Amino acid sequence: MNRKMLKNMEWSLVICSIVLLCIGMIALYSATHDSQNEEFNKQLLWAGISIPVMIVVIFIDYNFIAKISPVLYGLAIIALVGVLFTEPINGATSWFKITENITFQPSEFAKFILIIFLAYIITKLQKDKKTKINKIWKLAIVALIVGVPVLLIIMQPDYGTVASFVVAVAFMLFASGIDKKYVILILLIVGVSIPLLYFYVLPEHAIERINVFLNPELDPRGAGYNLIQSKLAIGSGKLLGMGILMGNQTQLGYLYPKSTDFIFSVIGEEMGFVVAAVVIVLYVIMITKAIYIAKTAKDDLGGYIAIGIAGVFAFHMIENIGMTMGLLPITGVPLPFVSYGGSSLVTNFICIGLLLNISVRRKKALFVD
Repeated sequence: MNRKMLKNMEWSLVICSIVLLCIGMIALYSATHDSQNEEFNKQLLWAGISIPVMIVVIFIDYNFIAKISPVLYGLAIIALVGVLFTEPINGATSWFKITENITFQPSEFAKFILIIFLAYIITKLQKDKKTKINKIWKLAIVALIVGVPVLLIIMQPDYGTVASFVVAVAFMLFASGIDKKYVILILLIVGVSIPLLYFYVLPEHAIERINVFLNPELDPRGAGYNLIQSKLAIGSGKLLGMGILMGNQTQLGYLYPKSTDFIFSVIGEEMGFVVAAVVIVLYVIMITKAIYIAKTAKDDLGGYIAIGIAGVFAFHMIENIGMTMGLLPITGVPLPFVSYGGSSLVTNFICIGLLLNISVRRKKALFVD
């Protein structure tokens, strides 16, 4: 890697992601201590795979990745169709079973693929700078590209991942200069759709989660149990935490699932407010840097990819931490770099690699097409 690349690289992204990974590994070690750290060992293996993958992504010019994104998008759609025919795990057909202990979740990889492909298409649609993206037929193309994977993921069902797609696309459309009238129209559609979805579309378990979010005491021993235990765990950690392997809710099995959805609760209980606050600050830095990279990218393509990734990270951070505190409905959205999950971890480091990829090529093009 030459000096110009090193100078332009946003090292803070690398530092934030590695620190978050380390905090997550400590929390995961404590959370899985009663099961011989099986998930911890797997996550350690995935971390060893993810970081080299991130480094490889940095060196491949993102313009080349964008050019092959139609093929990647097609493969992602095939995978999302194929996973619907797999055996359900926890009520969802979201994973391909590679071996007895290794699974692959195509919807995670579809996130960055959709962002790259959509960024590529938007730049093609914006050749006419006067109208930008604000033609009905252009927005229809965007809606079609986004709608196909979203519909397939709804069929799994995985509403949390769908929501992350929607937020990423919203960030990208906003950056592309979408007209305010369309924003208002979308907000009106969303406002009308929410009650219709609640009463006529959402499955019973999703409605139950919303009801529990509004009032956990409705079913304190059933649907509201996990949320109540999560809030107890975070509150009992106080300033400095109860200590690793010392959390009551974590170690006595009251908190579930403590290695994925509620890993932040483990951090709050055993490491306390100080470390929990550090986690939030690290995410804020990461998201801010992603937005800065989007603003300083050498072209629109890089800007749209970076802002889309910022949207994904922002949604996952706000939703996961919010749901553990009872501020948002429980959706099963993982906390990036912290929650257990191989597909999620690899995807997150690919996203960091893409951000670094864009940052090292800004201001002056370092590579000739």
